[in-house]
Amino acid sequence: MEPENLLLDRYILSLTKKEKPKICFVPTASGDALDYIARFNRAFKKLGCETSYLSLFQGSTPDLASVILDQDVIYVGGGNTRNLLVLWKEWGLDTIMRQAWESGIVLSGISAGSLCWFEEGVTDSIPLTLSPLKCLGFLKGSNCVHYDGEAKRRPFYTQFVKTKQLGPGLAAEDGVGLHFVDRTLHKVVASQPNKKAYRLSLNPNGEVLEEPITPEYLTP
Repeated sequence: MEPENLLLDRYILSLTKKEKPKICFVPTASGDALDYIARFNRAFKKLGCETSYLSLFQGSTPDLASVILDQDVIYVGGGNTRNLLVLWKEWGLDTIMRQAWESGIVLSGISAGSLCWFEEGVTDSIPLTLSPLKCLGFLKGSNCVHYDGEAKRRPFYTQFVKTKQLGPGLAAEDGVGLHFVDRTLHKVVASQPNKKAYRLSLNPNGEVLEEPITPEYLTP
């Protein structure tokens, strides 16, 4: 989302502790859009990575596990989360991603690539509306992205939590990264100053509590 600001990307790569990490882009949610793949390659080659991508639409390999499990970082792109989940389950990629996670490979992503790891989240996969969506469940709770970038996200997420269509969870403004170690929120970081994440929950009276979390700003 920020072609001239690669602070979050550098942070993700730093977690590998490798000089030239291998990073694989998974653009399923965008329908494996070629321009998206090209932009990914340009950005991460500048950062000294060995880049690749995994295509389910173009059939880039018959052995998905051999590609995924050979990486240091998996980076999942944005787009239609519902389509991503359906295709991953059909191809068994959800199981392979769990193997990658359990083996210590860094799993990351933007937008749909954030939602997919949680139990559930707010999606715009159905045109013209926002709706709750069950996801992979690697991470506990719900997730909402673009909390300040799209006007409807905040009120819809709040309402979904209030009506128990979604459980408690975490929302992130654009430019904010949620860093989990195993299933625990380890750190919240941001590529811009004055950004926030939020923890949403229900109090005993059924009111939504929105607790702000101030991230660590990743200075250039």
